[in-house]
Amino acid sequence: MTDTGFAQLNERAREIFRVLVETYTATGRPVASRTISRALKTDLSPASVRNVMADLEDLGLIHAPHTSAGRLPTQAGLRFFVEAVMDAPPLSGKERARIDAMVADLDTAGGVDQVLERTSGVLSGLSRCAGLVLAPRHNLRLKHLEFVALSPGRAMVILVGQDGTVENRVIRLPGDIPESLLRQAANFITHHYAGLTIRDIGRRLAADIETVRRELDELAARVVAAGIATWSRDNAGERRLIVRGRAHLLQDAERAEDLERLRQLFADLEEKRGFAELLDLAEDGEGVRIFIGSENRLFSLSGSSLIVAPFGEEGRDIVGVLGIIGPTRLPYARLIPVVDYTARAVTRLLS
Repeated sequence: MTDTGFAQLNERAREIFRVLVETYTATGRPVASRTISRALKTDLSPASVRNVMADLEDLGLIHAPHTSAGRLPTQAGLRFFVEAVMDAPPLSGKERARIDAMVADLDTAGGVDQVLERTSGVLSGLSRCAGLVLAPRHNLRLKHLEFVALSPGRAMVILVGQDGTVENRVIRLPGDIPESLLRQAANFITHHYAGLTIRDIGRRLAADIETVRRELDELAARVVAAGIATWSRDNAGERRLIVRGRAHLLQDAERAEDLERLRQLFADLEEKRGFAELLDLAEDGEGVRIFIGSENRLFSLSGSSLIVAPFGEEGRDIVGVLGIIGPTRLPYARLIPVVDYTARAVTRLLS
């Protein structure tokens, strides 16, 4: 199984492989040479198809499960299909309009959280698989911030987001800070950083250290740094995972081993195992990312595939990723454009 071997596949071998994979993703069952022969556009006998299938098997693209006469694509075969064989046509105008209408119904008046909750359901409905949305737990954009003294050495930071969300943290301060200095620190943050997320503010503070020292005295600067550092530390690594449509996965499970893999997958989802790494991977790339089977350690025991794409706000940082999760026999050619367009539509909505 080498790139050179893949490159040597002629058009007939690629067409037979394409038909095999597409038939498998539609039925979930081993595909026989006779079935492929009937589906080909050219007149090719089952015996000739079997000869080509033997070559594909030697390359590690397909395999024979148990004693079945049919063949299934391997994980490497599915990856090769997605990257080199699959033809994923763009969504039709009707399909785009349908997604636009569904996303338009995600009322932003309830805040970003509500949008993300309902987006997961939209993806499940579009794919007939499980839809998921993964984002930092706290990503609200600052509208206003206040420091309220509680006791010597302690204060409460009250943050009001642009979507109306109000959150607070108790922080430790260097000694007894007067109210006037707390107001000065809060006004500095609100004036310079309104509209940014806490993560963005933390980054900007590090770059604007000279501005902080120039506009604030040393004690006020320490209050600003303590408030943002505490908030950033509390939220570091936290992720909100929203999954809808798990029942769709159960409907496709026909064998005991399928149910066991799903049980493992559901356990992984509940424990959010590996999702922080998944979010980082998806954020590093542009557009759709596809993880097949054990390519991502989260799914190594569940035999699942994931199609995800980043979403955010136009011209700003990525907020998170959205996509669908299902068996490795996903109809990739149909779902990849769906996930991609939905991510773009949600980005437009959030913007």
